[in-house]
Amino acid sequence: MKNRFDLQHMPTEIRLKQEEKILEVDFDDGSSFQLPAELLRVESPSAEVQGHSPAEKKIIGGRRHVGILSVEAVGNYAVKIAFDDLHDTGLYSWDLLYDFGRRQDEIWQTYLQNLEAEGLSRDP
Repeated sequence: MKNRFDLQHMPTEIRLKQEEKILEVDFDDGSSFQLPAELLRVESPSAEVQGHSPAEKKIIGGRRHVGILSVEAVGNYAVKIAFDDLHDTGLYSWDLLYDFGRRQDEIWQTYLQNLEAEGLSRDP
């Protein structure tokens, strides 16, 4: 059943593990994901990263060691994540976080391929 924001997935618990640089999210269907800060940062839903169309998406290098400073709820549908590289735009909806968790390996491999194609590195 969809909620009033048409979200398919709702979190039951969110844990920020700053030292491990991981955001853990448990969902109401029993799924649980550990999302690395680097993945969340380089795939930020912000216009700065995603652009205004798929062709405008930027490949962000040099974020191997990025951490999360804070996670702030935005209504009942998303979180805003502040990273220690001072990036803090983009709202991560519950469905987006769920998608990142489900497709983490695929998203990561595509990111690594794009870095290589652009001659970029994960290292600062």
